[in-house]
Amino acid sequence: MDVKSKILIIGGTGNIGKYLVEASAKAGHPTFALVRESTISDPKRAAIIESFKSLGVIFLHGDLHNHQQLVNAIKQVDIVISAVGGDLVAHQVKIIEAIKEAGNIKRFLPSEFGVDVDRAHAVEPAASLNRTKVEIRRAIEAEGIPYTYLVSNGFAGYLNYILNNFGDSFSASPPRDKIVILGDGNPKVVFTKEEDIAAYTIKAADDPRTLNKSVYITPPANTLSYNEIVSWCDSAESIRRGDVSADFSAKIANFEIKASFGMEATELYPDVKYTTLDEYLIQFVSN
Repeated sequence: MDVKSKILIIGGTGNIGKYLVEASAKAGHPTFALVRESTISDPKRAAIIESFKSLGVIFLHGDLHNHQQLVNAIKQVDIVISAVGGDLVAHQVKIIEAIKEAGNIKRFLPSEFGVDVDRAHAVEPAASLNRTKVEIRRAIEAEGIPYTYLVSNGFAGYLNYILNNFGDSFSASPPRDKIVILGDGNPKVVFTKEEDIAAYTIKAADDPRTLNKSVYITPPANTLSYNEIVSWCDSAESIRRGDVSADFSAKIANFEIKASFGMEATELYPDVKYTTLDEYLIQFVSN
């Protein structure tokens, strides 16, 4: 009987973190979540905390800025996955320091969950964040820490916001009167449901094939241009295109994934039934 790796998730109550915790626990991994003591009693986090408890998640009290707590937590697991965001991305150097001191970690997955920061050409403010993520990558490699970089591209949950923002409105579903397409609308973009990103991440976390590699989540059915997405909406709900604006900068990088540095998730894990954009968007038409 295979013994599942123990996984620690830092930032587990956040946007993508909560899906990672759930996916890890449901995959049978002994799952640990590093949380501040104040988080456990935070009413805003109550539902997430209760769902973690129901899955048997083990809570470890700690903070990125408490080195000893971080080391103690890391010593209890095999794999560390970071899901921190914003300004905390730069503070992952503290996780690197703790992993180095603990000396027992088989794999570290830093907080990426976006484009390949070594190969993407972004504009501000994304460019600054990408540079920080590049610095974290180089620090991991310099310390000789085993890693996997998870390149998820776009979250499906952001698709509604992006389409509505372009259409000068905000809603929980895509706009039905007007969409503004940036640039010519032809650059390809990838959107994957957050639960699916989490499933691929957990599978990649202790896969020997992904050691010191990047894993790219680019589901074929979810790799579309904005023109193609809007055409789908047109056929479903008659949405009118708006005026064309500046180039959309969050397009996927135009490069070949080579075995020397990366692997594609849907090819690695064909058993994962990912949600297609058709399946994702149809919920808004049927409501």
